[in-house]
Amino acid sequence: MAHTSPIFSQLMRLLPHREFRRCVKSYDGDRNIRTFSCKDQFLCMAFAQLTYRESLRDVEACLRAVDTNLYHLGIRGKVSRATLADANERRDWRIFADFGEIVIKRAQRELSGSHFGIDIKNAIYALDSTVIETCLSLFPWTFWSEH
Repeated sequence: MAHTSPIFSQLMRLLPHREFRRCVKSYDGDRNIRTFSCKDQFLCMAFAQLTYRESLRDVEACLRAVDTNLYHLGIRGKVSRATLADANERRDWRIFADFGEIVIKRAQRELSGSHFGIDIKNAIYALDSTVIETCLSLFPWTFWSEH
């Protein structure tokens, strides 16, 4: 029987991994890390974003459901809510910001000659439009009316 890679793995293969390793190295992201690398963190958070996960608990539950296939997704470290929370808190965010800029510039360069049926004369930016729910009792300034 022929084996095909999961779609997530196929999408992640399109990214410039050498550039990602360079970003990690420039901020010393994997220093003193034994099991959960920056690459594992990036893959988990990319998976969460692409599958509309709403919390670290949701990410953990979803990835644990396919625990035997994590290797095929490219994730080598053990995924837990505490590990994800620690990595998100302690790792330098500039690793991912720099990598995001590299990916955006690469997409702009590769798509500059493409025609999408509309004329795009200015730069194209990718924006994260994730909705972050807040507790109204803790943050009363977040209240907004639907009227």
